[in-house]
Amino acid sequence: MKIKHGMVLAAGLGKRMHPLTLNKPKPLLEINDISLLERAINLLINCGVMEISINIHYLPDQIKNFLNEKNFNAQINISDETELLLDTGGGVFAGTSNFDDNPFFVINPDTLWSKAYIEEAKKLEEIYFKNSMPSLLLIDKNLSLDTSFVGDFNLEERLVSKGVDNQFIFTGLHITKRSFLKSEKSKVFSMNKIWSDLIKNKNLYGLESKQKFYHLNTFEMYNKISSLKIID
Repeated sequence: MKIKHGMVLAAGLGKRMHPLTLNKPKPLLEINDISLLERAINLLINCGVMEISINIHYLPDQIKNFLNEKNFNAQINISDETELLLDTGGGVFAGTSNFDDNPFFVINPDTLWSKAYIEEAKKLEEIYFKNSMPSLLLIDKNLSLDTSFVGDFNLEERLVSKGVDNQFIFTGLHITKRSFLKSEKSKVFSMNKIWSDLIKNKNLYGLESKQKFYHLNTFEMYNKISSLKIID
């Protein structure tokens, strides 16, 4: 069984990327002439995803126009959050209403996604189907170009946990389904709330990525990553 659905989180304001994002939404910034949004979509399609939902809020028409100009080999749906930002959890729940209770990938385009992640995404898919529980792609913080990350989680025997010292960073890719989100009654909520509850019951799984981690979270980091001349 393969996952056929995916969600791209593209509704962020990108304030820490100013001045680059004053007139352009962050997902449309480019590295090697490929936008962050296109990289995220391509990874999902290369993993077999056929239907993708993308949430939008800031400068939404630019993202709509970009998607209309591209001929992606997948059905693209827009989840409009222009009136109200729903945070990560709320955005995912609203944007996947037509996925029924099928599992789906969720991807954040802030990470520099490339073909190198395809095999890891497929392994994450295997972990999800083996355990039938949400699964995160994590990375040891020592592999991050940005050394300011303090760590989000720990990972042992494929189980995700949290402690005083957390060695792993969330890459921005995970697998879940809507039934894991239905317990939250708020319209606006973070995925971290869902994950914390899963961790308490030892029901959150993870896979360790071996890629060098490039995360475009600030103007300075964008410039640094751009200067590296990374070969995709």
